[in-house]
Amino acid sequence: MSSPADSLLKYDNPVLVSTKSERKSPKSRTLRPIAPVPPPLTAPVPPPLTAPVPPPPKSLTPDTSRPPEEILDAVLPPRQWTESEQAWIQRVSSAPSTRMDVVRLQEELDAKLQQRQARETGICPVRRELYSQCFDELIRHVTINCAERGVLLLRVRDEINMTVSAYQTLYESSVAFGMRKALQAEQGKSDMEGRIGQLELDKKELERQLNEQKAKCEATEKREAERRQAEEKKHAEEVQFLKRTNQQLKAQLEGIIAPKK
Repeated sequence: MSSPADSLLKYDNPVLVSTKSERKSPKSRTLRPIAPVPPPLTAPVPPPLTAPVPPPPKSLTPDTSRPPEEILDAVLPPRQWTESEQAWIQRVSSAPSTRMDVVRLQEELDAKLQQRQARETGICPVRRELYSQCFDELIRHVTINCAERGVLLLRVRDEINMTVSAYQTLYESSVAFGMRKALQAEQGKSDMEGRIGQLELDKKELERQLNEQKAKCEATEKREAERRQAEEKKHAEEVQFLKRTNQQLKAQLEGIIAPKK
């Protein structure tokens, strides 16, 4: 593991803990033991992707009789890393802060936000990381002057991280839900498009059948009209024939009856 990245949280100079050659050589010089690192006062917030949001951690009441360095190690644990087969440890600085330190912290925060191109609005991991480092540095300032106030600020920080993790979990769950719904909608869209295509084919077939039936109906109506006209003409001819026959018979009858008078 390489050396940690630069942070807005002020640290002391790193201290060499041990080297690989010293651990292997029994005749090597024994290093001066360092004070054990006390456990942090609050448990770290678990990542929201692997587990549900846990309940808020319970902060421990600091013992004011403890040295300031131990209190700082409990509030802000030191960082450890290995570089070139050498183990290093770096504790948080216990030097008191001044007004100029706060002004310099603000200037460094603005410079890093601009340097790392953090977004001014919306969700930005870079901006959140830098502001978290700035808040830890402010907690360090307060803890040096008043341990109880620093622990209370630590509880506020953990609660904020818990809330942000909860919102992040909710956001990721909503995104996953939206993606599932989008995939379902896309699948339903393809099924619906297939059904629409089939219905269009059925519509064309029904239109073809309708046109055939219309053509048959028109042909039948035309044929029936012609047949009706032929029957009407035949009927009219028969009526005319019967009228002429009636007139002829009437004239013959009048001719027979007339001489008898």
